[in-house]
Amino acid sequence: MTPAPFLSDIASDAPKAQAYWLDTSDGVRVRTVLWGKGAEKGTVLLFPGRTEYAEKYVHTAAALQQGGYATLAMDWRGQGLADRLLDNPLVGHVGKFADYQRDVAAMVEAALDLDLPKPYFLIAHSMGGAIGLRALIEGLPVNASVFTGPMWGIIMNPATRPAAWAITWASKMLGTSDGLAPGTRPAAYVLSEPFADHTLTTDPAMYDFMRDQLLAHPELALGGPSLNWLHEALKDTLEISRRPAPGVPCITFLGTNERIVDPRRIHNRMAGWPGGELVMIPQGEHEILMEGPEKRGPVLERILALFDSHRNGDSQNTSVAC
Repeated sequence: MTPAPFLSDIASDAPKAQAYWLDTSDGVRVRTVLWGKGAEKGTVLLFPGRTEYAEKYVHTAAALQQGGYATLAMDWRGQGLADRLLDNPLVGHVGKFADYQRDVAAMVEAALDLDLPKPYFLIAHSMGGAIGLRALIEGLPVNASVFTGPMWGIIMNPATRPAAWAITWASKMLGTSDGLAPGTRPAAYVLSEPFADHTLTTDPAMYDFMRDQLLAHPELALGGPSLNWLHEALKDTLEISRRPAPGVPCITFLGTNERIVDPRRIHNRMAGWPGGELVMIPQGEHEILMEGPEKRGPVLERILALFDSHRNGDSQNTSVAC
């Protein structure tokens, strides 16, 4: 664990942060960012979504720090300032979805090495929600969890899904799985889509914030996923949909206008999660934590209330580590 850059010029009003490079067990360099090390209540492990990076969550970290919690956020392999895995750095790629669990392991080890306050909690968004659910199932030591728009399934036309499986499988056989998935672009979404047509947030100020970050630091930008990423995502989300819910208290927030991940999978998962609650956000888009303060504020209050109510005792995760 060595010092890494934190791009404070695109988050100048954020609380002070410390960033670190971490080496995973398979030799990939990832980045983690810490806010609020001296917090007294505990530490939130923040799992961002695909294409995201730690600086994007400065507003969330500030609210958590004000509520008494440290935040440790991750740049997953293949995105943010972590090692990019292909010659074309704008293509989102992973070898196997299980590789993300190596990043999780490095993050938890860093939390221990930094002596961050316990207990630990989880906030996971979109692709981070898929990574986070598997991590919970495999024994991530947290007392409670929160998901926003989790990628427990990907929205596709029913007629398209069999073709997606076939095309992505064939690309692995033909050695072309590094190519972009059909219908995606080698450009960051917020830089290529106008606010009026996008699917992330209803708040123009937050959309401008995300655009300004990438305009200031294009090295953070990421375009569409590779065929291999899509194949691995389809396979992993299907597999975890068949696993029982972990024994961790949970709230999942889902916008009523969700158009990126599969709401059906989310409703099904939360209906069978003992101690779990699904909260619908009226007119909410995919990125609930990037909505305006009128939507984001009450969500953060619910998150802090959940964590405050589960601070006592050791990790409540009763899953058996795999």
